[in-house]
Amino acid sequence: MKFYPYKRLNRPISLRVTSASLKLPDGTREHLDTSAYSVPQRTVALGVAQRDDWISARIGLSATLPPGATDPDAPWSDLRVLAVLTDGDTNVRTTVDLRQDAPDSKEWAGDIEVLRDDHVGRATLAVHAVATIDDVPGRSITETDADWAVDTVAEEPLGGLTLDVKQASFSKSTREWLRPYSDAPWVIDASGRVPLVMVNTDVEGFSDLLGGNSGGVESKVQELLLAQMATDVWTAVFHSALGDLEVEPDGSPVFPTDWRGEVLREMLPDVVPGLRAEEALRQVHRRRTGDAGWVELQTRVHYAAVRRASASKAVANALRALQQMNREDSA
Repeated sequence: MKFYPYKRLNRPISLRVTSASLKLPDGTREHLDTSAYSVPQRTVALGVAQRDDWISARIGLSATLPPGATDPDAPWSDLRVLAVLTDGDTNVRTTVDLRQDAPDSKEWAGDIEVLRDDHVGRATLAVHAVATIDDVPGRSITETDADWAVDTVAEEPLGGLTLDVKQASFSKSTREWLRPYSDAPWVIDASGRVPLVMVNTDVEGFSDLLGGNSGGVESKVQELLLAQMATDVWTAVFHSALGDLEVEPDGSPVFPTDWRGEVLREMLPDVVPGLRAEEALRQVHRRRTGDAGWVELQTRVHYAAVRRASASKAVANALRALQQMNREDSA
C-alpha cells in the first residue's frame, strides 16, 4: 500500500469504453460494433475487424470520478483527468486529457488514439485524476483500480486465458504421460502454446456430468466441479508463467508476451495487491527465487485462483440447492 503526504480520495475511478473505430489507409473510418470491447473482461479487441491495414484506432472513453472529487471545498484545484495507454513491450506511453461533461460533473469523457505501429500486442489503459495540492501541481488524487487491455490483434475481447480441453481414458491413452494419473479426474499441462486440460473418462459418470445440461442439484454439482477445475487451472498456469521468466541485465523480470503474460497480469493484483503490474512481478519473482516469502505467498495465489474460478458462488449455489432439497424431503 502506498502512503501519500496529502489528502486523496479513497475510492477509485470507474472507466468504461464507449466506442472504437479504425482509421484506414484512405483516411476513412470503420466503426466497430460493441462486440469489439467487453466491460466484464475490460478488454478491447481491435482484431475483430479482421483486417491488417488500419493505421490507428480511436477508442472512446467515459470515466466517473468518486464522490468528493469536484466538491467546491475539496483541498485541491486545477483538477485534470488523464487517460494513459502503456505498452511495456514497445515502451510506448500515450496520455490524453479527458473532458468534464458539465461544470461540477463527476463524468469525464474523451478519446485516445492507438497508433498501430506503436504496438505489437496488448497495451494497458488506465485513468488518473491529478490536481494541484499545497501549491504542488500534478499530484495524484485517485485512479482506476483495474486496467483495461487494448489488444491490437485479438479478434475477441477475452480475458487473457484460452484453454484447450480434451477428454481421454488415462489408463488406455496413447499419451503415455497420462497413464500414471489414471485415478485423477483431470490433469493440467501448462507447457504448450495454450494450457491443456485433460479430463479422465475412466472416472465413471464424470464426463457426462461435466457435459450435461440438467437442472436441480446435478447442475449445481456440475458448477462446483467446474469451479474446482478452474481453480486448479488458474493455480497451475500462474506457477507455470512464473517458472521461466526472462530477466533483464539488472535482474528485473520481463512479462512474457504469450498467455503466460496475460495470466500474470490477471492474477498479480490479487497476489500482491496495491502495486502496479511491473512492481508486483518484481516482488513475486524476488520471493520465488529468494530465500523467504514464497511459501507465505501461496495463500494469496490460491485466493487469486479461487476468485477467477468464481468458486465462492459455486459453493453457495450448491449449498442452497442442498438446503432446498432437504426442506422438500422434510415436507
